[in-house]
Amino acid sequence: MEDEGGIRASANWYSFTWHPFGERKGFADLARGLRRSAAHLSLGPLADEDGTASALLAAFRSAGWVAALEACDVNHVLDLRGRDYTAYLADRPGRLRTTIKRKSKKVTCEVFTEFQEDAWQAYEWVYAASWKPEEGMPAMLREFASQEGEAGRLRLGLAYHEGEPVAAQFWTVENGTAYIHKLAHTDAVQPLSAGTVLSAALFRHVIDDDGVTLVDFGTGDDSYKRDWMEQVRTRYRLLAFDPRQPRAWPRLARRLFRNPRAYLASRRARG
Repeated sequence: MEDEGGIRASANWYSFTWHPFGERKGFADLARGLRRSAAHLSLGPLADEDGTASALLAAFRSAGWVAALEACDVNHVLDLRGRDYTAYLADRPGRLRTTIKRKSKKVTCEVFTEFQEDAWQAYEWVYAASWKPEEGMPAMLREFASQEGEAGRLRLGLAYHEGEPVAAQFWTVENGTAYIHKLAHTDAVQPLSAGTVLSAALFRHVIDDDGVTLVDFGTGDDSYKRDWMEQVRTRYRLLAFDPRQPRAWPRLARRLFRNPRAYLASRRARG
């Protein structure tokens, strides 16, 4: 996307990662081609467990950009390593297991694998009544959920207390990975730990019923994620500047002041 004389990744706060179209062998052509249309760029969030971030950095430096990677977020994940839900739960902190056991008596849960209008309305009601800020793009999120439901990938969880929805979570499952997109619970039922009980129900579903091998909790370093997940991966942003274009100089100067090593590394890569 164009951004004040430069280019930024077509991503937003819903994005788990960003990746260029095409194979890695095309990164060099991408880096060279962008010099004709942009003086600076910002691409992310990038994963590097598959080498994407490092490969992009090398391609842009080789094409003459002054480029660097900076950590912009973290990603909590769970590698099941063959465990079923019972074995996974046994590895969770004792206080979490105790909470799930005690509070499950007061909360009932339902997992929807197809998009249902009344279930989505309940999700939106819970979200609006929760501590979360106002949803940024509710129409887009609803359309995404509807499409995922049609494709069989939707996992929408609702928790009820005395017949009323009190917690909601929006997950999807694809290619052996469960993605946790959104979760919320109403403030009034905090003592019920309804969100924790609902999380347990969804983990059980995706592990035992869907047979996923990985659970991805998206971006953000919220403390509660550590109770459920076991690995943390860094997400990066690639910043690149074309030193031949005067439009890039002010931004480049600010970055050089903050981190001169990025410039020196780019020079060594080219020379």
